[in-house]
Amino acid sequence: MRVAIVGASGAVGQEFLRILAQRNFPMDDLVLFGSTRSAGRKYNFKGKDYEVKLLQHNDDFKDIDIAFVSAGGGTSAEFAETITKYGCVMIDNSSQWRMDPDVPLVVPEINPEDALNRPKGIIANPNCTTIMMVVVLNPIDKLSHIKKIHIASYQSASGAGAAAMAELQQQYKEMVETGHVSTINKFPHQLAYNVIPQIDKMTPNDYTKEEMKMFNETRKIMHSDVRTSATCVRVSSLRSHSESVWFETEKPLEIKDIQEALKKAPGVTLVQDPNDQYVYPMPLESAGKDDVFVGRIRKDLADDNSCTLWLTGDQIRKGAALNAVQIAEWLIKNEKK
Repeated sequence: MRVAIVGASGAVGQEFLRILAQRNFPMDDLVLFGSTRSAGRKYNFKGKDYEVKLLQHNDDFKDIDIAFVSAGGGTSAEFAETITKYGCVMIDNSSQWRMDPDVPLVVPEINPEDALNRPKGIIANPNCTTIMMVVVLNPIDKLSHIKKIHIASYQSASGAGAAAMAELQQQYKEMVETGHVSTINKFPHQLAYNVIPQIDKMTPNDYTKEEMKMFNETRKIMHSDVRTSATCVRVSSLRSHSESVWFETEKPLEIKDIQEALKKAPGVTLVQDPNDQYVYPMPLESAGKDDVFVGRIRKDLADDNSCTLWLTGDQIRKGAALNAVQIAEWLIKNEKK
């Protein structure tokens, strides 16, 4: 088993290295790829240094079995044929292939079997906010079909990459030292001490691309006709996204039944304490963790068939690298069965 990471120097690429080591992923060799900017850098993996190779249109992927790709949509589009030409399975973290009918969009807790049907040799990793939401909502959907979802997301700087995290830290430093922010590159406005109600570009219907991802990807992953309406907001936390979710089911559900379903759900941690009103999941506590944490589950006062909950999860782990690694692990166990 030979594994490649494309985009090894980025935030998600670095998380791939950590997760592959932590989970003792079954492989015999590792190859790192990157742009001209990162080619030549060395990273340590399990006590051995690996040098980043320049990603090129050649035969470098001839003997690679699985490639974890997190280098942006443009790179994924340009190099997909090069990566998959000799049978390498490309697990792509960009939005490039997610809605392609010939590319499965997979969350292993929900639809792992979809990964077996991949005409283009590509499996798409969903958007981070979508992954975390569907992991929580899927076990509830099994109790009663979810018809509508409304979401307000609270997305950390990590969602825009390592440079964005560094920019937020720099902005806070500038505020403390000078009283004003002079560094604004990764975001359209100052993020420190602020929230920005826009993530990604606006589309013609006045929803952002991030918000439309949640609508379209949820339906594809869950094989559902559910309708989703989102407002995605960038907040000044450093890592881990959070979401406030309202969902309408075909029949009314009891809160205790939802809680029991979530207790048993893979990849979910229910955070509640009936004796302590201050217990609920927060991004500081979910950072660096694998599960999606959920709490504050309650009936929607505006709709008898609706409930609402709060969730948080590490965008770089379950929202990106971990989900991709779990797809690969599932394939290794089930591909030939």
